[in-house]
Amino acid sequence: MANSEESCSTQLIDGDGVFNATGIDKLIKEIRLAECGLSYAVVSIMGPQSSGKSTLLNHLFSTNFREMDAFKGRSQTTKGIWLARCAGIEPCTLVMDLEGTDGRERGEDDTAFEKQSALFALAVSDIVLINMWCHDIGREQAANKPLLKTVFQVMMRLFSPRKTTLMFVIRDKTRTPLENLEPVLREDIQKIWDAVPKPHAHKETPLSEFFNVEVVALSSYEEKEEQFKEQVASLRQRFFHSITPGGLAGDRRGVVPASGFSFSAQQIWKVIKENKDLDLPAHKVMVATVRCEEIANEKYASFASNEDWCHLEEAVQSGPVSGFGKKLSSILDSSLSEYDAEATYFDEGVRSAKRRQFEEKLLQLIQPAFQSLLGHIRSETLEKFKQVFDKALNGGEAFSLASCNCAQFCMALFDEGCADAVIEQANWDTSKVRDKLRRDIDAHIDSVRAAKLSELTSLYEAKLKEALSGPVEALLDGASNETWPAIRKLLRRETEAAVSGLSDALSGFNLDEQTKDKMLASTKDYARGVVEAKAREEAGRVLIRMKDRFTTLFSHDSDSMPRVWTGKEDIRAITKIARSASLKLLAVMAVTRLDDDHSDNIEGTLSVALVESTNSAVKDRSITSFDPLASSTWEEVSPKKTLISPVQCKSLWRQFKSETEYTVSQAIAAQEANKRNNNWLPPPWAIAAMVILGFNEFMTLLRNPLYLGVIFVGFLLFKALWVQLDISGEFRNGALPGLISLSSKFLPTVMNLLKRLAEEGQNPMTNDPNRIPATNDQQRNESRSFRNGVSASSSISSSASSEVISSEYSSPAKED
Repeated sequence: MANSEESCSTQLIDGDGVFNATGIDKLIKEIRLAECGLSYAVVSIMGPQSSGKSTLLNHLFSTNFREMDAFKGRSQTTKGIWLARCAGIEPCTLVMDLEGTDGRERGEDDTAFEKQSALFALAVSDIVLINMWCHDIGREQAANKPLLKTVFQVMMRLFSPRKTTLMFVIRDKTRTPLENLEPVLREDIQKIWDAVPKPHAHKETPLSEFFNVEVVALSSYEEKEEQFKEQVASLRQRFFHSITPGGLAGDRRGVVPASGFSFSAQQIWKVIKENKDLDLPAHKVMVATVRCEEIANEKYASFASNEDWCHLEEAVQSGPVSGFGKKLSSILDSSLSEYDAEATYFDEGVRSAKRRQFEEKLLQLIQPAFQSLLGHIRSETLEKFKQVFDKALNGGEAFSLASCNCAQFCMALFDEGCADAVIEQANWDTSKVRDKLRRDIDAHIDSVRAAKLSELTSLYEAKLKEALSGPVEALLDGASNETWPAIRKLLRRETEAAVSGLSDALSGFNLDEQTKDKMLASTKDYARGVVEAKAREEAGRVLIRMKDRFTTLFSHDSDSMPRVWTGKEDIRAITKIARSASLKLLAVMAVTRLDDDHSDNIEGTLSVALVESTNSAVKDRSITSFDPLASSTWEEVSPKKTLISPVQCKSLWRQFKSETEYTVSQAIAAQEANKRNNNWLPPPWAIAAMVILGFNEFMTLLRNPLYLGVIFVGFLLFKALWVQLDISGEFRNGALPGLISLSSKFLPTVMNLLKRLAEEGQNPMTNDPNRIPATNDQQRNESRSFRNGVSASSSISSSASSEVISSEYSSPAKED
């Protein structure tokens, strides 16, 4: 609240209509209004009694008008017209608090002061706040519509037109959005303006020429006080600089200077008090209006509480009600008849107008139930259609025929239900609900059709994938000149079979030719896509396929038997054949060849670039030539058909050769090792030299058999060392590693053999008579085995030389 100077107020006009000239002069002097010139504004408020006008002004402008005490009951608080200065708002703003209309204290017959005060406010104010309850919108008296009509008419006749801002303040706003309330108010104001008789000079003058209409809404002060204060604070900002261009009263006209405001207001009130055109409307019309409206309200309340109607309204919430239209029409007819009987003696025009309003109000009351009933009928009909449609399809009926028959049957059911629900007094159209049902049925048909078609398409696509994937993979694995022709033949055969089956299945759906052709074309594209996808998948494993093919051909002969590298095989020729087969596989996998007119020379290009160029480069490394594989595309081949680009082929071939060279090297090493193993005899010339040069030594051995015994014992010792040291195994990894290993094992092995010989010599000889013959037999058998070149060293023990000798002279029975 502002200080006392800012919040001072005075009663401008008392309850008896007496103008307080002394009070207004005193107020003007206190607030120094005369010094403002034209820079001031006047705001007034009008509305029903006890509607919170004073409370709104106090919060909006920080004034101190008297407010109603709710605990003492609802009664008249403001009498006459009070005037005060708005605190803290520039420019200087005066606010007038008018006595409320429709007050109990004055009664319904004394409304002249209400009209006079409202007309006065419109005449002197730049901004007029019309305070009204949200629930009064759409009413005649509570919304001050007759009052405004009279004020408009008299104002144009008495005073020169001036631009006034009418701000409708909607109190206790409900859930209804402001954008829905504002058009109603503007429409009502426009109707009032259009209906007011105007002077000839203003026959065509629009409302906007005299008034600016604004609409705001505020929450309940009692229930939502904080929200109310926030909204009022926001509204207060709009009154700052209200007379500047663009402000609430920025386009006002005919402003009286501030020094003459008191005299001007006094003269205006005098003219209004002497005006005789503000009489009440004709008594007859007034009584007819009030009484017919009371009768209509009574009958409306009676209808709303009617037991039969309540039962119908409750029953229709859960489902369709048989005979709904006839029952409700009877109740409506009874209510309208009762109204006609009671209002028959009142003014015919008023009576008829109120009857139409009453009937419209009743129809608005029952329309939600009617719409709910139509919704139930539509929902049940749709469910019925789904059931009979599914049953028809499961029974094997064609899709198009089943959908047509079931739709016709269910639409007839809906029409019967609508006929039973029609109300005689209402001319409501059910075509929208019927159209919605038809759209729902069509949507369900389309949904089922789409699902069925999707199932068919998925079924045939699955068949195509199963029929093509495995065979295509097997054909690509074979990779020959006949691979792609065979794939094309397979693709053509399986595609034709799938398209034929799908075409027969689609005949029952009554599809147009364009849609059917599109689905068949999609199936063909899918089959081709399966082949292309499988080809790309296999192309990703081409290196593995090439190595497998090379290994198969290189390591197996023509009878698919594993090769044994005996030294007679031509490894170079075998390698060339195996690599050529792998190159053939690479050429086949390089591009897709699903078109009959496809022709390319990729195999020749690869052969020239990867095989012949390599051979020629080996012969002459100084010659450089163009590389046909130095490209990302093949000549005369679309990039879409390329699976392996030329550059990738070159890289794959380099990697392939690198990973297969070890296999070739192993074969060559095995062949050389076999040759060395088979050539254990010295050359013939060496044998002849040995015979000639060693003849004397040989004769010496024959003359002295003791040497033979020593040599034989030495041979046995050498053989035992050979077995114990595993000399052949040690040299398998190379000469140097073998020598190093033998040097570390030689001395311990010799010592071990000597130790075992000494132990065997210390054992007493048995006198078993069978031992010597058995030993002689063993010696003879071992000598014979030695002469025949039979190796029995694998059975010699590594623990002692005696065990080695014993194993060398094993019994014939054991050898057998």
